[in-house]
Amino acid sequence: MPSRLSRREFLRLAGLVGTSAAAAACAPIYARLGGPAEPAVGEAPGLPPADWLALSRLTYGPRMAERARMAAIGVEAWVDEQLAPTLIDDGPAAWRLRRFETLGLPAQDLADQGDRLFDNLDTRSVPAELRQATLIRQVYSRRQLYEVIVEFWSDHFHISVDKGDCWFLKTVDDREVIRAHALGSFHDLLWASAHSPAMLVYLDNQANTAGAPNENYARELLELHTLGLAGGYTQTDVMELARALTGWTVKQRFWRGQFAFEAARHDPAAKAVLGLRLEPAGQREAERVLERLAVHPATAHHLAFKLCRRLLADEPPAEIVARAAATYLATSGDIRSVLRVILLDGLAVVPGLPMAKFKRPVNFVVSALRQLNAETDAGSALHDYLQRMGQAYFAWPTPDGYPDQAAPWAGNLMPRWQFALALARNEIDGTRIDLPAGALPPTELAGELALLLLGRRFSLAERDALLSSLNAAGAAEAELPAILAAGLLASPAFQWH
Repeated sequence: MPSRLSRREFLRLAGLVGTSAAAAACAPIYARLGGPAEPAVGEAPGLPPADWLALSRLTYGPRMAERARMAAIGVEAWVDEQLAPTLIDDGPAAWRLRRFETLGLPAQDLADQGDRLFDNLDTRSVPAELRQATLIRQVYSRRQLYEVIVEFWSDHFHISVDKGDCWFLKTVDDREVIRAHALGSFHDLLWASAHSPAMLVYLDNQANTAGAPNENYARELLELHTLGLAGGYTQTDVMELARALTGWTVKQRFWRGQFAFEAARHDPAAKAVLGLRLEPAGQREAERVLERLAVHPATAHHLAFKLCRRLLADEPPAEIVARAAATYLATSGDIRSVLRVILLDGLAVVPGLPMAKFKRPVNFVVSALRQLNAETDAGSALHDYLQRMGQAYFAWPTPDGYPDQAAPWAGNLMPRWQFALALARNEIDGTRIDLPAGALPPTELAGELALLLLGRRFSLAERDALLSSLNAAGAAEAELPAILAAGLLASPAFQWH
């Protein structure tokens, strides 16, 4: 279990965090995150605030190589490069993933692994391997924007591994639905999700049968996956779509875990959904509705708003949402085209917004690992921290996915502080960092850590305020690197991006 902070450690961190916030209080938070820095020999050049903001949002924490790449080719070329992930060599992540045997197995073989408890983080269970692989990809993949968007769609089409056969079906869904279509056509992504055994089990459609329709999947398909709560559908549309989806189920014996349509359980009568009349046609009835939903203007707006909220701001600019929705409709739901509008047009206006984005627990943990160049096995010790912070992978209890806004996360800071100090002290099993120390005087040490974590070196006033705070707290020289690193990780300047 994560260690507790002693009273002395808590007070020392609190003082350091408070000082770091006060030292830069004269500037907006987004400007504090990456002003131009004077590069040392061999370092990536400093990035303008807008470029640092873009890189912070579109990666899980900018490493020096990524900073250098963006400085060399510019934001637009960097985004275009990342939007073609198959052209990016991802050897470092692939090498680390080779030990996970379950990632490529079909559903039947995964089912044969046996039903392991979700919280048994010390075994090589199917869900444990999926969690570890997800974290490794986020830390080590060079296809950072792809991983960011994979996480977005994993929330949008959320499936908890806690429910029924989802403990093994989610691995197939992650591979064949989310990752296969994350940057392609939303029509194809929606189609794959609707035919996904994991989704059908999670939202109870395997229990949807003629004479006793189950509305759960039909409702979430309209409310969460496509039109949105204000998308203009009615309760009658939900009921009719549920009838159209009767018979969509999952095989339980031979070929366990595969999609099946059972005509004997399907309601054969005519139906009408969103004004679309469905003559008896079996499986094809619901598929016609999927095609209509994929190109619906309400779907375009709902997805554009959610993507803008994830990538830009909790309250995204209406003009960018409208532009992204228009692009969605003009390209028949091409995800790359929509993202290009949001990223290149939207990030240009975000510095004018009143606040940046508060890092969700996964982003906080992974950005700390990446920016401090950690070596990690992504094992159970890290997942313990994520669980305490409230964002264990694939475990949100409701189908709306983990929240995107700051309010649900901002009140649970103590586990973040505990993680920051444990990481800085190399107290997390399976994870190690090497902090700059040794011959560096405190003034240079503070600058090196600020460059790693905040994208720029401190001003003289900020540096002196932080070191004064540490001296006042009685920090010994030997513990200075860990205390300073933990304080920066816990500070608002790192937790907001």
